[in-house]
Amino acid sequence: MDSTWSILTFFVSCFAGFLGSLLGLGGGIIVIPFLTLVLHIDIRHAIGASLISVIATSSGAAVAYLRERITNIRIAMFLEIATTLGALTGAFVNSLLRTNILYLLFGLLLLYSAIKIFQGRKQELPEGVKSSPLARKLRLPSSYYDQVLHREVKYEVTGVGQGFFTLYLAGIVSGLLGLGAGVFKVLAMDTFMRLPMKVSTTTSNFMIGVTAAASAGYYLTNGLVDPVIAGPVALGVLLGAMIGTRVLFQTKNTTIRLLFFLILLFISIRMIIKGL
Repeated sequence: MDSTWSILTFFVSCFAGFLGSLLGLGGGIIVIPFLTLVLHIDIRHAIGASLISVIATSSGAAVAYLRERITNIRIAMFLEIATTLGALTGAFVNSLLRTNILYLLFGLLLLYSAIKIFQGRKQELPEGVKSSPLARKLRLPSSYYDQVLHREVKYEVTGVGQGFFTLYLAGIVSGLLGLGAGVFKVLAMDTFMRLPMKVSTTTSNFMIGVTAAASAGYYLTNGLVDPVIAGPVALGVLLGAMIGTRVLFQTKNTTIRLLFFLILLFISIRMIIKGL
């Protein structure tokens, strides 16, 4: 890869990091298609670079989000258990299921979820939420200071079981189809657990970094992380993530929700087309 393509990769990765830190998604949704379709790089090396980008996104944003107390560590660690169990299940049943059917089913599920997200696009904060007994027992409810609303936002947590099960399914999808589970994590926290959108995306951002760090070891030990590719990707994503964190602090939950809807719609259509 010559210097021109390296510079282009850097800027594309910068955009991926910006979007990833803002919406709680891994940069792979942009980085992998760019590397494989535009630069014609082997998919395994593209995935390896993508994992590095996810770690960079999470690392670049996590410190700022943790300092501002927006990320909910307790929820992140609790849901990581579900994602890990799902990933193990996905790896186990990988040979028993047809992937095109899975793409179609989950594409339709994401399309339905996108519609639900769009319907609630004008809601700045969840209303009428009462913490479930399990959420209180696990001490999941918390608060953060919203720089846009200029006040401390206290939020309750419900639907812990539904959120856990959704993340279990997300882990299965990740293990079967090689997809990042970031979009499912945000959906579970926003739709079922009724968290503010900023809390959902920042907590997802923290979680995907933990997951990617575990997966990256395999690609590193097998020589599938090419420094020539991963270098500009990691630098670009890190810079984009740092910019994204600053933007998130000054952005309304409704704006983040609308952006998330557009990305969700794009992913769902891609999965449905691939399934067909």
